[in-house]
Parts: sequence; C-alpha cells; structure tokens
Amino acid sequence: MDQLAWGSCYNKKMNSNSNYCDEHYKKAYPCAPGVAYFGRGPLPIYWNYNYGEVGKDLKVDLLNHPEYIEQNATLAFQVAIWRWMMPIKKHQPSAHDVFLGTWTPTKTGTLAKRVSGFGTTMNVLYGDLVCGHGDNESMDNIISHYLYYLDLMGVGREEAGPQEMLSCAKQVAFNPSFPSSP
Repeated sequence: MDQLAWGSCYNKKMNSNSNYCDEHYKKAYPCAPGVAYFGRGPLPIYWNYNYGEVGKDLKVDLLNHPEYIEQNATLAFQVAIWRWMMPIKKHQPSAHDVFLGTWTPTKTGTLAKRVSGFGTTMNVLYGDLVCGHGDNESMDNIISHYLYYLDLMGVGREEAGPQEMLSCAKQVAFNPSFPSSP
C-alpha cells in the first residue's frame, strides 16, 4: 500500500538511542531501573515526567511499566487522548487548543514564529524532533498525512490554511528533546 494509505503503524518509537529520563523530575517521577521512556502509542508520549503524569491521571503505573501502552490498545488510545488534550509543560497550550484555534500566541510565541494552526500543533506534539529545522522529511510526512486525510474526509485543502500555518519549519520548539526545566 501507498505510505499515505497506512500512516503511522508502530506502537513504539523504533531505533531509540535515548531513555528519555530527565533527572530534574527524579523526586516526583523517578526513572525506573532499566526502563526507557521513548515514544509509545498512536500519539506518542516521551520522558519520565509525561509517563508519570498520564499514569497518575489514568491510575496506571506507567512510570514503572511503560510497556503497558504497547500491550493494551485501549490504554494506548487513552494515553493518546490525554496527550492531545493536556499541555505537557507550564505555559504551553494543548494540541487540541492550538488545532481548534482557541489558543492565541503570546508575544514570546509570536517571536518564536508560532501561529495557531497545524504547524504549531506538530510543535506541541513533537517539539524539536520535527520542528525548527527548516523543511525536513519528518515534518513533510506529517503534513502529507494530514492533507491526505483531509482529502479522504472531503475537506478542501484550503481549509488547512497557508504553508506558514501548516509548517513548523521556522518555529522555536516548545519541547526540546533534551532535559530542561518545566
């Protein structure tokens, strides 16, 4: 099948060389020995603090057992919905608010080239794993999938907005892929 027909099909990040353990959160969300907090699920979460937060909200010990997301489809989608609806860090919008356009960038957000739309939605979800690197294959693939699904639903591509709303190529990332303060 054509890549756009199947989209993302992995329930965990492939070839991860990081355990995504941020020691800044060691008191609230200590990293379990031998456990890696790489992306898992249909809308992946990363880092020990995210596994800890979603686990607390869903009442599942994901900090010690992140593999539960890979083993339970219902839980995987509960985590994905949590990820979509919840801001990951303070002073950051949820992907839902950005996508719907109910979020308005602050002066700092405007200086970081963030505008309400699909590009900033990717920024909230993936940070510098996808955004802030100019045009790149990862970002372009996500945009292509989005446009493909708009076509399937009969929504005109003009509804997605201009390229600066679709792309996060020039945006400063919300979530760097290295540990930092919240």
